[in-house]
Amino acid sequence: MEHPEPDKRTLRRRFLSVRNRCTEDDVRAAAEVVARQALDLPELAAAGTVAAYVSVGSEPGTGPLLDALYARGVRVLLPVLLPDNDLDWAPYEGPGSLVPVRRPGLMELLEPAGGRLGPAAVLAADAVLLPGLAVDAHGTRLGRGGGSYDRVLARLAAAGTGPALVVLLYDAEVVERLPAEAHDRPVDAVVTPGGVHRFPEARRRPPR
Repeated sequence: MEHPEPDKRTLRRRFLSVRNRCTEDDVRAAAEVVARQALDLPELAAAGTVAAYVSVGSEPGTGPLLDALYARGVRVLLPVLLPDNDLDWAPYEGPGSLVPVRRPGLMELLEPAGGRLGPAAVLAADAVLLPGLAVDAHGTRLGRGGGSYDRVLARLAAAGTGPALVVLLYDAEVVERLPAEAHDRPVDAVVTPGGVHRFPEARRRPPR
């Protein structure tokens, strides 16, 4: 008798359970290594504008990467969560430019203090760093379920822009298969402490 594949909600609980066992030292160490790996990506080396995000909790830390991109002279855009879960964007202006924001039902977020540029600002990005819980061998990303980045990816697709889509994960979060839906857009690469995983077929395959 075949067992049904776990649904996205079940998988999210599993991956979060493992990730939440990471210590602060684990997160900090992963952040340094992932930053070094990501900065060597040709997609980031050639980017004039990168849409990124500020990591929260036990996510692989993005702080060292944000600072390195900013020091390199890259225009870094960071998200501002809107009441409807869509994302506005504002420029990252270096260490100390983030402010804590708490919204009902959510953990405290760090958001950029600079002027808001509007949801369409992401269309200027040469590369987009996406948060996630896992990615499979086909480039399918499992997000947290809020839908914010589904809107971002839909906006990019509707505009016909083709920025590199890169996810930052821990090694065990790159898996063989995840459930995919029609709107899922495959990513181009995953960066983990152990290395870079690429999905070249993602550029040739429409969303499933």
